[in-house]
Amino acid sequence: MNYRSTEKKTRDKAIKTLSSFLSDESRDQIPISEMTKLWKGIFYCQYLLDGVCRFELKKCPGFWMSDKPLVQQALASELAELVLSTSKTSTSLSFLNGFWETTVREWNGIDRLRLDKYLMLVRRFINVSFRLMIQNDWDLKTCQEYNTILTHEGGPLCPTDGRVPVGLVFHIADVYLEELEKDVRSLEKDASKPVPLATLLSPFLDLAARTPLITTYKHLQSSLFEPLLSSCSPPATNSDDENEPRAPKRRRVDNSSLDSYSYILSNACLDDPSVEIKLSSNVLHKKLLRRIFDVASQAETRDANRRKMYALWKAEKDEDDDGDEET
Repeated sequence: MNYRSTEKKTRDKAIKTLSSFLSDESRDQIPISEMTKLWKGIFYCQYLLDGVCRFELKKCPGFWMSDKPLVQQALASELAELVLSTSKTSTSLSFLNGFWETTVREWNGIDRLRLDKYLMLVRRFINVSFRLMIQNDWDLKTCQEYNTILTHEGGPLCPTDGRVPVGLVFHIADVYLEELEKDVRSLEKDASKPVPLATLLSPFLDLAARTPLITTYKHLQSSLFEPLLSSCSPPATNSDDENEPRAPKRRRVDNSSLDSYSYILSNACLDDPSVEIKLSSNVLHKKLLRRIFDVASQAETRDANRRKMYALWKAEKDEDDDGDEET
């Protein structure tokens, strides 16, 4: 039997217990099977009986039963902060892996009344994942391990796993760069190394290349790739000659502002910040376009997706060339 509680005092105690459990350096690495059980407990209930997990963690701060908006927001933040409660990056990544696998597996069972709070929980975990990578100075190995969590079978951006809910993929794409921008902005001038933007986008590029769903490809392009590329390379200004024809306009996207990702773009490199320097937005735009072309050219890219990626590359490249001619 599982026991549930909506009492804040009980939840706070459970969070503290779980934080101590995860940060205990004397404990062996938690096996994947045990982390899965732990996360199912967090997902649904407040208490787990002894023996559910071989580590005999008795209390889990369940999210399913949280009801009031302020309680939901606080609990979502507290659960996400657990990622940073351990000194071992491997434990943090294991905890993130458990979160994503559980979210993918249980997503379709979330009723509409609870959906908003789980969308918020996903957003919080995306944000804290970036903070974990920032804490590790954007270490390339850590970034790649996190990408593997997102893209392996059972992960939310796996292109070959038909069990991944499309709505979850769309939500991740919608908030991914927003949360990255928040974290980079919070650093202000303290950032020691640039953001490896192409590395962070790699799971989405692979998904765009290999997804069999037209709707998924279209959403990735319209909500992620096009807004970012437009932010990298805004429309060219007119010449001083009022009689001179205007240069072709860059395609407009449904985005609140082309400066949406200004902090990312002013602090970004391509792949590995340990050996690369910050790139100007125009140079970054060209290199991201090249990466799109390279992924489209891979043998495993689906033919229909390859054509769409080439079309995106060509449209953006032609506008780049128009801008270069004007200058």
